[in-house]
Amino acid sequence: MDDHTWDRRRFLGTSAAVGAGALLGACAQEGGGPASGGAPAENERPGTPDWHLTHRGPDRAVEGYADRVSVLPGESFRLHVSVGASGASGFRAEAFRMGWYGGAQARRVWASEHIPAGPQPLPRPTGPTRTVTAEWPATTEVGTHGWPEGSYLIRLTADSGEQRYVPLTVRSARTAGRLVLVNATGTWQAYNTWGGHSLYYGPGGKGDYASRSLVVSCDRPYDRDGAPLFTTYEQPAVALAERLGLPLAYVTSMDLDREPGLLHGAHGVVSLGHDEYWTPAMRRAVTAARDAGTNVAFLGANACFRRIRLEHAASGERRLVVCYKTDWHLDPLAGSDDAAVTTDWREPPHPDPENSLTGTLYESNPTSADYVVTEPGHWVFEGTGAGRGTAFPNLVGTEYDRVDAGPGTPRPLQILAHSPLVCRGVRSFANSGYYTTSSGAGVFNTGTMRWVESLTGDGSHGIPPDTARFTGRVTANVLRAFAAGPAGRSHPAQDNVDAHHPYAGDPIQAHRDLW
Repeated sequence: MDDHTWDRRRFLGTSAAVGAGALLGACAQEGGGPASGGAPAENERPGTPDWHLTHRGPDRAVEGYADRVSVLPGESFRLHVSVGASGASGFRAEAFRMGWYGGAQARRVWASEHIPAGPQPLPRPTGPTRTVTAEWPATTEVGTHGWPEGSYLIRLTADSGEQRYVPLTVRSARTAGRLVLVNATGTWQAYNTWGGHSLYYGPGGKGDYASRSLVVSCDRPYDRDGAPLFTTYEQPAVALAERLGLPLAYVTSMDLDREPGLLHGAHGVVSLGHDEYWTPAMRRAVTAARDAGTNVAFLGANACFRRIRLEHAASGERRLVVCYKTDWHLDPLAGSDDAAVTTDWREPPHPDPENSLTGTLYESNPTSADYVVTEPGHWVFEGTGAGRGTAFPNLVGTEYDRVDAGPGTPRPLQILAHSPLVCRGVRSFANSGYYTTSSGAGVFNTGTMRWVESLTGDGSHGIPPDTARFTGRVTANVLRAFAAGPAGRSHPAQDNVDAHHPYAGDPIQAHRDLW
């Protein structure tokens, strides 16, 4: 999504930590012991509850990035670190594997000795794409021998106490028979404002759309805590998945782009809370997996909305994220390879709306509305106690999806929640949906970006803390069913789309006509 000033077309375009008590309450209702795979045994090990940042300090006090988005177990990566804190001559680094660990949610697997470091320069954007690249020298090399597959946060602590994270995935080489959690690394970089530029804004902040980057680099730290999209939209779901004792695999969106067959034999794929930016190769990989019987869960909204390209940089492969968006005519591939031009998936020059995979269409933001259950007897709601019309305050937002009856929407599709809302003065609905395919795959989409955030039970966005019991149980139901194999064979969707009177015909024009 874009946060700059929206016009009518842009409206629909067509259109932290997990609260241990909340998740335990949500999941303890289910029986069953640990499944086979690495996560159950790993989570029996003692956790490290003090993995959080305790003192961020001022901007640029300490910050860094890794030269690899993901590594296989045993491979090494390099950290590029700047320490600008007053009186600090270096830092220490610790690697935390994120999981459940009895509620601690992380385990420290490695810690460095003191590493000398000093301040590094803040680079200026370069070229017509206004790309910010921190070409800092490598500070240290870190080996991952003995590190289990999973999502990691590397915590940097300056001598004077300031801290930041660096995210890293220790990826799975094979996914057969497992539930695959996908870290949305392309989306992380799209929103990263470090150096004053993201794919959304230039140095003027919100409203400075014209000065935004058209290409962003992985060779720079992330803003805020160093891993803001992971800690907000992914870590709570990782903790829950590992709490359930399921056989898990870990990959990044960039790994799916690089390895077309990586999902071969996977039982399920999980797109976490904010997974907006997809390459054509990523979409082909997930679609092919679905068509071979792999289940797919979308735990957020706005998934697969932007078409991107990953390009090589001097530092290595897939270090640049390209998305020209509304300036797609400036994309060097425009006119020669329109299917690869980087803009919204639904827009010219090669429109291919995301609903053919996700089952829903992203509609708009910002909004805040009650999540309203309409199919309480559906298996995803088993054990929640929800009835028809049960509402969960503020669970819908800030972005949301809606089912459309027009071309491209898979059928049979069952609308499970139909939540009325008002967004930018327009009355509409958000939908959770579930569809099944001839391959036996089941595809579930929550239709709201706040789903994973709600798992924490921390009351953010005005969501009552006990909502975590509902979203935790639904998520557990979905993940368990999807980890077991093609869910559509035992849980076929019962189509009810027409009963909800969604838009039909040309979905893009229908949503624009709301204005």
